[in-house]
Amino acid sequence: MTDVRDLLARVSTTAPNGRPIYDAATGELIAHAPVEGVDALDAAVARARAAQAAWEALGHDRRIECLLNAADALDSRAEELARLLSREQGKPLNGPNARFELGACSAWLRTNASLVLEPEVLVDDGETHAELTYRAAGVVGAIGPWNWPLMIAIWQVAPALRMGNTVVLKPSGNTPLSVLAMVDVLNEALPPDVLVAVSGGRDVGARLASHPEVDKVMFTGSTATGRRIIESSAGNLARLTLELGGNDAGIVLPGTDAKAIADDLFWGAFINTGQTCAALKRLYVHDSVYEDVVDALAEVALRTPMGNGLDENNVLGPLQNKQQFDIVNRLVEDAKSRGARIVTGGSPATELGELFYPVTLVADIEDGAALVDEEQFGPALPIIRYADVDDAIASANRLDVGLGGSVWANNREEARVVASRIEAGTVWINSHGGVHPLIPFGGVKGSGYGLEFGIEGLKAVAVPRVING
Repeated sequence: MTDVRDLLARVSTTAPNGRPIYDAATGELIAHAPVEGVDALDAAVARARAAQAAWEALGHDRRIECLLNAADALDSRAEELARLLSREQGKPLNGPNARFELGACSAWLRTNASLVLEPEVLVDDGETHAELTYRAAGVVGAIGPWNWPLMIAIWQVAPALRMGNTVVLKPSGNTPLSVLAMVDVLNEALPPDVLVAVSGGRDVGARLASHPEVDKVMFTGSTATGRRIIESSAGNLARLTLELGGNDAGIVLPGTDAKAIADDLFWGAFINTGQTCAALKRLYVHDSVYEDVVDALAEVALRTPMGNGLDENNVLGPLQNKQQFDIVNRLVEDAKSRGARIVTGGSPATELGELFYPVTLVADIEDGAALVDEEQFGPALPIIRYADVDDAIASANRLDVGLGGSVWANNREEARVVASRIEAGTVWINSHGGVHPLIPFGGVKGSGYGLEFGIEGLKAVAVPRVING
């Protein structure tokens, strides 16, 4: 069987025809990714459209078999793909990172294969029998991000294929190689043209969102880009699932045991070095436990190794790209200028590499600071002191985002009362950011709309049909 070196040879191109992709930790050239244009995208959509009817006609059992075979193929190449992902994206092999991401891809494929969307009897009164059923939407356009490029691609691909759709997938220009390699592996188990990847720039993404032969668009990324996709899709009325930016708030209630929650708090904020849409990005801590929480988080930060992801000892890596590095650096510098207290980190870790920024805990900062109000998407966490729980809830809800939130407390019932008042698609209790393939996930406000995962995720990539009579 081929390995990733062979896969890279099949999915990469030669200079100067492609885009150079560099190791995020070392800056070394990995390979050149293809840069395809709108014509290639149009051809991919035509292929997917031609293949869709036969794929749907295979029926549920045969599609389930194909998805399970695809998961087996992915498992057989998981280590090689994880190493490529680690280099391209920057995340370490160990911890909740590259190997974890490949495991999640397999889990989502297998879980979606096991799901059954049964017809729902709406009325059966002796005179009328009405059932709600679902059929494939058609061709799904999937546009993925660079932070979890493989896992989020599978979040889009797995339910779409399960329901009988074909998929045209556009990976991020920052992390195309690992996605193209994964698609190549998956296609060993799938019929031709059921899943087609096109590596290109913004023009390709815009065309995919507006293409008249695309029936459904799934996008994970920034709110600004999501708004443009909504505008682009207006002409063809494509159905949309948008998982957009977030600035998730966590609230630590009075009397909470700081040491008991410190590790979960830390990873809620700093999984993937903070580059996660539903990471904890601003933390409100009651005055009674404020310094205890700050100290406990600092202890975890100081014992958590950061460095090259291929080093088995590291669990934190670099920022994936210079643009994101500059955003984190700017926000921390602004916090310093406001007199905020830098507890750990606070300046680039140039000794590790150009894109490394250490875990930075910023205390004694308030709402209105850029680090609090803007999504940092990196390893810097503002910790805001509060005295009244109502004020903390108001602060958590004041921004036009609502992907996730969390409440931390010794008493879970008290936490649930507060959680019910937070404006977010998901609110976690004593954890943050964990997702499950059977639990629906999606945002509110500027964080997008539409649900993924589980039965609701299948419905999102299908078209409802009522049979009445």
